[in-house]
Amino acid sequence: TANERRLTEIVGAVGGKLHTGRSRNDQVATDVRMWLRDEIRTLIGHMKALVATAVSRAEGELDLILPGYTHLQRAQPIRWSHWLLCYAWQWKRDVERLEGVLGRVNLMPLGVGALSGHPFGLDRHALAADLGFDGIINNSLDAVGDRDFIVEFLFSSSMVMLH
Repeated sequence: TANERRLTEIVGAVGGKLHTGRSRNDQVATDVRMWLRDEIRTLIGHMKALVATAVSRAEGELDLILPGYTHLQRAQPIRWSHWLLCYAWQWKRDVERLEGVLGRVNLMPLGVGALSGHPFGLDRHALAADLGFDGIINNSLDAVGDRDFIVEFLFSSSMVMLH
């Protein structure tokens, strides 16, 4: 790969051992998890800022009244702050949902090889800590084959968009 070639240019022949104990399967699975982990953290940060803004505005705009609707018909007068906080609660649940997904995304598959492990005795727990993962995925087949976390993120981010 381009990465291995460049590394070999920099460090010499030892760069050719870049793939020792790894395969494209576990590297791709790891890359996807690392990328998604960062994106989820960014989204959570934005969502928390949105909730804080909604709460701040609700506190400062208590006297604004607007029509409340039910079945597309005007019903009762409601406070703007009450309406705004309705969304803040929904966004708070979105954050909680994303935090749950993040916990399942932030597990490391790297070091399991193509699908059935390897004989090199890598310290996967140390590697996971070095890469910022909360832990490892214990089953090698699950580590390289799991894509549940992607679908779970798609659902959770869809809920964000619905709110």
